[in-house]
Amino acid sequence: MAKAKKEEKNAPEQSKEESIGFHKGSLAVLAKERQEMQRILAIVEQLMQMHLTELKDLGVDLSQEVEKAQKQATKKPPIDELL
Repeated sequence: MAKAKKEEKNAPEQSKEESIGFHKGSLAVLAKERQEMQRILAIVEQLMQMHLTELKDLGVDLSQEVEKAQKQATKKPPIDELL
């Protein structure tokens, strides 16, 4: 940690314009990454909806499955009791 601080002191300081450019570039890249993640999430949601529709067509009652999962979750003791 201290070594990193020494290296920062020895390194030439960036000008204000360089620093602004660096941060603007970083934000642009992160915004594009966020857009890509949203696109992937939309695809996953679409696939999940397709599977849900197919399960309903096959006669699987998903509301009962959710109730079972919730009941099983309530049966588990809190983590405080496990410790």
